[in-house]
Amino acid sequence: MERITAALGMVGLLVLGVAAPAAATGPAPLAAQGCLGCHGPGGAGMASVPPLAGRDAQQIEAMLRGFRDDALPGTIMNRIARGYTDAEIAALAAYFAATR
Repeated sequence: MERITAALGMVGLLVLGVAAPAAATGPAPLAAQGCLGCHGPGGAGMASVPPLAGRDAQQIEAMLRGFRDDALPGTIMNRIARGYTDAEIAALAAYFAATR
């Protein structure tokens, strides 16, 4: 239980780095950097994990909200997304939609 709490705490720290959409040409928002561990460099996808880069922002937002609200099944995304606010979800979606 302590390991789960610590992991969720780390996700919370990553989330704090996203306040507004960032330009894709600049550095990734801190929360987006947390996504890269599974979704690969630049969010291009890795192994069986789907890419985020270049996806439609509305699609990314809908998926993150679905994970957050337990409307979509997920292995870990429903637990990670639970900590995101609507503004943070919008910032992540804008960043990855603009990333090619």
